[in-house]
Amino acid sequence: MKSTIKSILLAAALFPVSYLQAATVIHAGNAFTGTDDKLTGPVSLIIENDTIREIRKGHIKVAKDDTLIDLSDSVVLPGLMDMHVHLSSQQSGTSSYLKRFTLNEADYALAAAHYANKTLMAGFTTVRNLGDSYNETVSLRNAINQGMATGPRIYTAAKSLATTGGHADPSNGMAKRIRPDTGPAAGVINGVAEARQAVRQRYQDGADAIKITATGGVLSVAKSGQNPQFMNDELDAVVATAKDYGMTVAVHAHGKEGMIRAIKAGVTSIEHGTYMDEEVMTLMKKHDTYYVPTILAGEFVAEKAKIDGYFPDIVRPKAAAIGPLIQATFGKAYKNGVNIAFGTDSGVSAHGDNGQEFGLMVEAGMPPAKAIQAATINAATMLGIDDKLGTLEAGKFADIVAVKGNPLQDITTLENVQFVMKGGKIYKQ
Repeated sequence: MKSTIKSILLAAALFPVSYLQAATVIHAGNAFTGTDDKLTGPVSLIIENDTIREIRKGHIKVAKDDTLIDLSDSVVLPGLMDMHVHLSSQQSGTSSYLKRFTLNEADYALAAAHYANKTLMAGFTTVRNLGDSYNETVSLRNAINQGMATGPRIYTAAKSLATTGGHADPSNGMAKRIRPDTGPAAGVINGVAEARQAVRQRYQDGADAIKITATGGVLSVAKSGQNPQFMNDELDAVVATAKDYGMTVAVHAHGKEGMIRAIKAGVTSIEHGTYMDEEVMTLMKKHDTYYVPTILAGEFVAEKAKIDGYFPDIVRPKAAAIGPLIQATFGKAYKNGVNIAFGTDSGVSAHGDNGQEFGLMVEAGMPPAKAIQAATINAATMLGIDDKLGTLEAGKFADIVAVKGNPLQDITTLENVQFVMKGGKIYKQ
């Protein structure tokens, strides 16, 4: 017995733990781990099941039973994370506004599954879905987690919360004779009690987070794109109730006053933030509020606003005015030291084009390494999952992507991800 124990201990001392059972070994030409702003040089990542067990310098010898993935001509990075997507739809001009009358719940669910797959193939292994129609992204999240569908890890807010006539009120633009009587179950609230009820409804529906539309928006069939649309007591009720249920609160906001009210209420993130100024930025830093800029969506709607008939007449001037401003706002926010997490608002722009956001961030003054960290460790920290995701480190999930070329020299390489692994499983190679 003693000799057997002695043999086991000797084997453990002579051979690394990764060789005591079959593993997957990635030989990477270079790695951006996300723990700093540099590349590591050649490394080997040893993966067991869904987890990175070890990272070693150089390309190690692979044991007989191990699987080798040769990425020696590539740079590997943590799986990318997009903190603002809408997987159930994709903007197609005025026809998009008719779909709520012509599509059924199953149509939205199947579209979401299709766009989720495109998103994963683009290298985004985790997303935050900020608004759907029928809780279809809750079902999709569950299906992906159970291996019944292919897509990124989804943290979903299910149906967004609005006030009557607000940006996410699904009855906007309808004739009175067919307009539904919306309420908290449909995400439309008026007053503190309904705010609490709506959050609890999202919890019951299986949402991971709360999304509110604190100001007007660009694409809604409503006049203002920036007016405040929640009162202070309603915001306080949403945040306090969400906190009770362990949920973060993301806030669509373009106008200054709506942002100030939301930040003071203690929300987690401001999305878009178009008319953010130094006063708002100072407040965000004081309250540790994250900014999710969605520059790509601004660029998209500004471009489409130039096309006659693409948007309804009530939407077009908002798209033309607000869209071009987001990139400049982002540049100022970065220089002012605001916490930034990556987000595209994909579903406005095309799913799968998420990587184009990186170029717009760098163009606005953010160094490439910081832009990548916004889509990795910053996003994971904002979600509260940085113990499992966001960097390439031993003990974290094996969410790994790879590109040809150096993204620190050419950030656009992230628009063409060559290799995708999520939870130790290869989805693209």
